[in-house]
Amino acid sequence: MSNNSDMIDLYSKRILEFAGNIPLTEPLNDFNGTAIRRSPLCGSNLQVWIKIENNQIVKYSHDVKTCALGQASASILASKIIGLKKDLVINGRDQLFEMLTNNGPFPDIPFSNLEILLPAVAYRNRHASIMLCFEATLDAFDNAN
Repeated sequence: MSNNSDMIDLYSKRILEFAGNIPLTEPLNDFNGTAIRRSPLCGSNLQVWIKIENNQIVKYSHDVKTCALGQASASILASKIIGLKKDLVINGRDQLFEMLTNNGPFPDIPFSNLEILLPAVAYRNRHASIMLCFEATLDAFDNAN
């Protein structure tokens, strides 16, 4: 059982600031890729719509229904996603996963703010929610026409 100081660290002011200020939530009608991901463990879900031109994201929108940790992750991803190609999103996802599960280093730029999620390493039941935004975005890339 976690004590109160663990929960305070887990839901730090910075995490809550990112979670409370999620960009790119306006509906996107002009998209060519979409995907939905759900975490069966906690019930979090996230839907993404993207517009890709020349193999990079030029428009992005998401509907985020996750815990504060998933919201913070989605906020950080959305704040940097415009202009990125799939390989950078894959790299960000892989680095975040390594940080959460294998004591890996913090993700590189443009996703370096994900280091705020380091306290979640000990909470494996939250990892899927944190990863949803990357997984849904990569699915949307794969589904794009």
